[in-house]
Amino acid sequence: MSYVDGFILAVPKDKIEAYKAQARRAGEVWREHGALSYVEAIGDDVPYGELTSFPRAVLATEDEVVVFSWITYESRQSRDEVLKKVMADPRLQDDMQNMPFDGKRLIYGGFEIFLET
Repeated sequence: MSYVDGFILAVPKDKIEAYKAQARRAGEVWREHGALSYVEAIGDDVPYGELTSFPRAVLATEDEVVVFSWITYESRQSRDEVLKKVMADPRLQDDMQNMPFDGKRLIYGGFEIFLET
């Protein structure tokens, strides 16, 4: 069964171009190591909800934009193998040390896909 890693984070608006550059590099590396797809989406219609919302989840401030991204794989096993290779890839080492967002507010998780139409 297919597998997906999902991410939600807040990126300062003045650092969005740096984030996009890092995302492009990361996408190339993930795909090269076996990910089926790598998608990054910038929030365009993500209102701040009264109880729950994407901005609340990552404690986004007025000067930040919410980013929602996901990576798909053939399976959980494939994801684990790809992730090992990606984490060891020297092309991303500087990016991991100099992220243009607060990594403490990054929300992520792995999910087994049960329906895809």
